[in-house]
Amino acid sequence: MEANVGDVTDKTSEQQEAARREFIAELWRRFEALQEWAVGHWPDQQHPLSSADFVETRKEILGLRSPAGPLSQPSQKDEAEPEDGGAQYRDVTPAPWP
Repeated sequence: MEANVGDVTDKTSEQQEAARREFIAELWRRFEALQEWAVGHWPDQQHPLSSADFVETRKEILGLRSPAGPLSQPSQKDEAEPEDGGAQYRDVTPAPWP
């Protein structure tokens, strides 16, 4: 059995994006099924699970849509370097908790 390593690099960007969307859609369907199962089978009925308990996981899955990382962070891939006229300083420190 041989694995063709070139298959991944031979795909066009449109094919890669379509594969990414298909993967994320399948991951989302499976996550929704898992969430439904977890809420229905949670053993501690005094403190039941709800869909709100899965918010952070949903954010992570939706963050996969952007090849550069999470959707909340702007892509810095196309920004110029400082010597080419780009920003001299990029603030990467998160805002303090309110």
